[in-house]
Amino acid sequence: MEIVTTIRREVLTLPAAHLGPDNPLPPLRPLDETHRIEDRDKAALPRDMARQIGYAPLHSLLPVPVRDGYGRDREPRPVDALVIENDRLRATVLPALGGRVASLVHRPTGRELLYRNPVFQPANFALNGAWFSGGIEWNIGATGHTTLSCSPVHAARVPAPDGGEMLRLWEWERLRDLPFQVDLWLPDGSDFLYVGVRIRNPHEKPAPAYWWSNIAVPEECRVLAPAHEAYLPHCLKGVGGAPIGYEQRLRRVPVPEYDGADRTYPPNSTYAADYFYDVPDDRRRWIAALDADGHGLAQTSTDVLRGRKLFVWGRGPGGRSWQRWLTEPGTGGYCEIQAGLARTQLEHVALEAESEVSWLEAYGPFTAPPRGEWHRVLDEAETRLEAVLPRARVDAAYAAWQPYADTAPGERLATGSGWGALEVLRAGLKLPGTPFDEATLGEEQAPWLHLLRVGSFPGPSAGRPPGGTLVARHWRDMLETAPATPLTEYHLGVAQWHAGDRAQAVRSWERGLRHTSSTWPALRCLAVSDQEDHNPARAADRYLEAFDDLCREAGETAGDRTAVTAALGREAVDALLAVGRSADARSVWRRLDPATRARGRFRLAEVALLLAEGRKEEARAVFDAGFEVADLREGDEVIGRLWVALTTEPLPDRYDFRMRPTP
Repeated sequence: MEIVTTIRREVLTLPAAHLGPDNPLPPLRPLDETHRIEDRDKAALPRDMARQIGYAPLHSLLPVPVRDGYGRDREPRPVDALVIENDRLRATVLPALGGRVASLVHRPTGRELLYRNPVFQPANFALNGAWFSGGIEWNIGATGHTTLSCSPVHAARVPAPDGGEMLRLWEWERLRDLPFQVDLWLPDGSDFLYVGVRIRNPHEKPAPAYWWSNIAVPEECRVLAPAHEAYLPHCLKGVGGAPIGYEQRLRRVPVPEYDGADRTYPPNSTYAADYFYDVPDDRRRWIAALDADGHGLAQTSTDVLRGRKLFVWGRGPGGRSWQRWLTEPGTGGYCEIQAGLARTQLEHVALEAESEVSWLEAYGPFTAPPRGEWHRVLDEAETRLEAVLPRARVDAAYAAWQPYADTAPGERLATGSGWGALEVLRAGLKLPGTPFDEATLGEEQAPWLHLLRVGSFPGPSAGRPPGGTLVARHWRDMLETAPATPLTEYHLGVAQWHAGDRAQAVRSWERGLRHTSSTWPALRCLAVSDQEDHNPARAADRYLEAFDDLCREAGETAGDRTAVTAALGREAVDALLAVGRSADARSVWRRLDPATRARGRFRLAEVALLLAEGRKEEARAVFDAGFEVADLREGDEVIGRLWVALTTEPLPDRYDFRMRPTP
């Protein structure tokens, strides 16, 4: 049989924002607090769900840096793409952006099956910041959007089970230290894109695993999934609508109708919501989004990928603002249908030592009547899905793929990070199918490679921040036995902090301070520790001292310090304002680069500073002049809080990103 599937390189030109530099300060705290479910709710949950909700929650982003250097000025930029195509489907993959499937086109009809974002606009939604909307994203690591959302992955050609070619994507996920792969192929004449996924735990102890495939589709649709109930999380609220920590209730609600509306139609929701469908164990795993004429996309999988979910932004002003923020106004909204390893995204599953988990997904065009009584709609949809893609064929495709999962990649099409290569060297790992070659080691890995081979941490580069810290136990052990230079003590403290040994971390940072002229890195870490110990006054002292030292050092050495000055200055201003030291906060503010002060996040800080100084009219003028906080966090209501401090007028639409009702 002649195989006509092709894989080729393309370069897309998109209006795109620049990603900018990563935040050079170690993320000693996550961007979000850990979500937790009340014990009274857990008692009513299935035992496996209750256990997995409490299993290995993420308490730190380390060793991954925060990505907050992007803006909102878009200009045409080239974006590398890999296109896999047969006579029925064309899938466009972005290897430099997490391997996202940006587009899936049904060639006979020319219909785009996904929501294809016409722009690249990062926003603060990933676990570590930068994320963008649209297409199919592969979420691995912990509860939330992956830290790889805007990062490169490895890609190569690999033989496919039908004799053609697959596109293999692979990378090392750093939060959990787990390698994974995604194999995409299109059998000749197939209307469905097959995707084989494998996560491996090569370590000698169990590891928490997390996976959700998020599929953006136009929101003018009805979403079908084989369930009659769903789990709906919602935050508890305190005074003024503020959440009580990040504690959530998790309740079962009926599907499709809940609270007087059919929630399987995304436009029927006013506010953002997550519906985790309770798919019975004996039902086929699938989900579909269909337009008014019954045309759309179906996703199905082998049974290991058990969860299915609908996410909606809602028709309220906050949801509309976010949709405009993430794309180009006037291009239509989207919702997401999703598939995951667990029932909800509040769970992690245990991956046993030296084991793996794998499954197969299929994506393709689907037509079925979307309207009618729920039982009948589901029965008809399942009958049609079985006709176009039998469940047995999906299982057979998975079985056929498994022997090819270990096949060595052929032509390399894209290069990811060097972190996997470093871990393979350290542990002598053998990972057939996903080679992490020494050639991928780069500047970021160089000091850690030196520590591994020589036993000491190399001295700092003149005029540069300390760089990222590796925090896994084996790296911490190496730091503990390395010569105790100030830089080694700094990195050791960060690793100890990550391990929960905060007292020892403080001691390491304090030891490092005694023998270095560059004190700001350790002082900043000690300031964060003071905040965690509820000592804001001492934290403010240390932040100011750290910023003074950084400015002195920047004046004595060459090199661009803009990113670190902005990051430290932002934290220092907040810490100083928290204890009423507006004059010192103003001193920090004045020393920031003018271009930094013009960024939206710093304009917002300026409002807080002006309010602290009693200059309400000038603070209001900042709002009236207009600003955009490029890295506004999903759910962050700081803009609304500052507005309320200024006026009783309604919050202008341009600043309204609230994702829940106000009391």
